[in-house]
Amino acid sequence: MGVSGSGKTTVGELLAQHLGRPFYDGDDFHPAANIAKMAAGHPLTDEDRAGWLATLAADLQPWEAAGGAVLACSALKESYRQTLQAGASLPLTWVFLDTDPAVLRQRLEARKGHYMKANMLESQLETLEKPTYGLRLTDDVPPETLVEQIVERLHLVGK
Repeated sequence: MGVSGSGKTTVGELLAQHLGRPFYDGDDFHPAANIAKMAAGHPLTDEDRAGWLATLAADLQPWEAAGGAVLACSALKESYRQTLQAGASLPLTWVFLDTDPAVLRQRLEARKGHYMKANMLESQLETLEKPTYGLRLTDDVPPETLVEQIVERLHLVGK
């Protein structure tokens, strides 16, 4: 979890590959109206996110039943994380990628073809409620190193 540009997709894909589990990007589950709103430079509200979070939460139990998965999701607020957890049978394992805002802005400005632009960063940072649980990593090392840290610290077993 983390704000846009924190490396969720990159790290999530590498972690899923290491663990031999499927990877899901929360961005792929947004309804078209949410994507259009963000692409137009407007931040999502709690109401905008409610259906998206409900969809993700509903998918958690089937993913668990299939052996688990890695989901990259902003999960910016505690209430969003509680919604996701309510959809799962087992406790979710949270990894928060805490990235310097200057690095986030640089990444978002360099991004091509994504609806989330750098002008939306401030709204995400304002919305973010940093979790006091789970694994918090600073994104100041290569993604492969972050995956090694996640596997080591959470005692995860790969394929």
